[in-house]
Amino acid sequence: MRLDKYLKVSRIIKRRTVAKEACDGKRVSINGKTAKAGTEVNEGDIIEITFKEKGIKAKVLKISEHVRKDEASAMYEILEGEEDTDEEE
Repeated sequence: MRLDKYLKVSRIIKRRTVAKEACDGKRVSINGKTAKAGTEVNEGDIIEITFKEKGIKAKVLKISEHVRKDEASAMYEILEGEEDTDEEE
């Protein structure tokens, strides 16, 4: 699954356009490498996102095309940082 779509479906970032902008701004990395919006995400990957002063580090536990809002947090595990990363640029 594409990185920007995963961030939206998992609700780490609430909107896909914001997820794409974060990727285009080189603020997202997978396993320590800067990632573009189209980068494939796999189970076990570590995603790091930097928003202004905040940052989040999460491990991908599950990949699913569609998931209910209350089940979205089961797709990842927060390793560092806060979950609320939906900020305007």
